[in-house]
Amino acid sequence: MFRTASSVALLGSLSSKAHVLRSSRRFLYTVYGDKASPSFFERNFPSQWLLPRHVYSLLVIPFLHLGPLTLPTFGLMVATAMLCAYFVLRADILRRGIAPDRTAAAATAEAFIALPCLVGIVGAKLYHELQSPREFFAHPLEQILSQYGFAWFGGLLAGFAAYAWLTWMRRTPLLEMLDAGSPAAALGYGIGRIGCFLSGDGDYGIPTSLPWGMSFPKGLVPTTARVHPTPLYELIVAAMIAGWLWRLGARQIAARSPSTNKGGASANAAAEPSIPCGTVFAAYLALTGVARFLVEFIRINPRSFLGMSNAQSVGLLSAIVGMALGWYLRKRAVSEPAPVPPRARQ
Repeated sequence: MFRTASSVALLGSLSSKAHVLRSSRRFLYTVYGDKASPSFFERNFPSQWLLPRHVYSLLVIPFLHLGPLTLPTFGLMVATAMLCAYFVLRADILRRGIAPDRTAAAATAEAFIALPCLVGIVGAKLYHELQSPREFFAHPLEQILSQYGFAWFGGLLAGFAAYAWLTWMRRTPLLEMLDAGSPAAALGYGIGRIGCFLSGDGDYGIPTSLPWGMSFPKGLVPTTARVHPTPLYELIVAAMIAGWLWRLGARQIAARSPSTNKGGASANAAAEPSIPCGTVFAAYLALTGVARFLVEFIRINPRSFLGMSNAQSVGLLSAIVGMALGWYLRKRAVSEPAPVPPRARQ
């Protein structure tokens, strides 16, 4: 199932990015006009501040050509992100005692990566089509089979629903599995952004005079303007979030699985305060929401609700929900005993 999901992600990526090609190029040149032209940068920014132009040609690789086979680098990085997320989730499942051994942990991680990703691709397609219901119902079969149109938010909702359903089917505590999946999700998102960078798909930012500003003349959405390489920003932040969530999970496990000293007292209870189940997931929602909200200020996505892009609105909502959930879990933990870890129940 995992190999199937990776293949679907690889093949579907090209159609997703082709849709972005049209809207992002139109928005960039409509809003910035001559500011998106090379002459604007040559007039205003010292050349010694900027990277040589040949560097961009080496970094931006939308496709890999292997004989008659053409592979989109975005799809390759999505498949790589799924693979990395699988290894992180497997390790987290094992250390939390959700699975009794490495074999069971590997099988569980494979299911929890593959199925949500496949369902997420379907959800992304349906969500995009239902945003334009008149066009969809006029030509439903044509729209469903079209190569174009995948919405990130639809994929998020569908993937989360599939993840929750798997948790229910396996009789695993939902918050426990959400905690386990959070570092993997954060890291997978960051690695996926490398694909956006390599393909130059329009996920870059607004023009900038910073020394690391880059142009994407050979990208899927080409621009010769020096712009913010926002996929790299998101990669760095996502990796930091994943590392912090992993350490938070380690503290959570240590606090609820205390060792005892010779006198029979808990050795770790005083050192580590209790961290309730769901806290890692709440932190994931809050941190990734804030990161997405902030980066959208320098992205070229069209603005809609209250001057924010759709992704920025979702990021703000995610941050609010994450902070609210964290507050609720801490409040509930004061009045309720900590849950018994899965390993202790077996």
